[in-house]
Amino acid sequence: MIKIDNKNHIIPDSSLSIKSENSIAECKRCGTCCKKGGPCFHVEDKMLIEKGVILIKYLYTIRKGEPAYDNIKKCLIPVSSDLIKIKGRNDSWECIFFDEKDNSCKIYDKRPIECRVLKCWDTREIERIYSKNRLTRKDLVYRVEGLWNLVEEHQSRCSYDKIRHFVKKLDGEKKNEAIERIYDILSYDDSIRELVVKKGKMDPENLEFLFGRPIVATIRMFGLKLEKKDGKYYLSPDKL
Repeated sequence: MIKIDNKNHIIPDSSLSIKSENSIAECKRCGTCCKKGGPCFHVEDKMLIEKGVILIKYLYTIRKGEPAYDNIKKCLIPVSSDLIKIKGRNDSWECIFFDEKDNSCKIYDKRPIECRVLKCWDTREIERIYSKNRLTRKDLVYRVEGLWNLVEEHQSRCSYDKIRHFVKKLDGEKKNEAIERIYDILSYDDSIRELVVKKGKMDPENLEFLFGRPIVATIRMFGLKLEKKDGKYYLSPDKL
């Protein structure tokens, strides 16, 4: 599982550690795993989305290259491919399909594969499948005329490799140029989201699946703080 705190810092989740004590051997329906964040989707889960069991508006994408804490490798690394995850409820980590009234899952019979194999008392099975056959945005939208081209263009112009490159240059002679390039990325990220909502009649709730989380939020992971004045973004001077 991958977790990000309220300041968009990636933090480790100890739930993927194999238990040293065999005090439990079956699910007690305590709800702990459902409150720690939704699963990542795998190819095996594709039909759940295509058949509408899990709607796109309930998903978000951690994009390729975005820094994330890998609980298996125990370090912060850029993800090697899209990670499609279920959103939390009301900005919390609690899975939106978790019913806290009776600690149950609203889609239990059709839950994603990570939920099906996760055993909090023995995580070997989820560790085995964790990085295999991950579902990507392309798997789901490449057949939609024009839409996949927009996603690819956004990924190219707003890639985390580019962001990482320009952030490194903030300490050098080309600092001002790097700042402008970061502003360009932020501006494009904003405009493409606005475009597909206004002209494409896209549900705004689908944007975090299509284009990932807004860069104005994720850029904080690079140690940058942004302010917005008169519709424009500015990097805080104390961070430069």
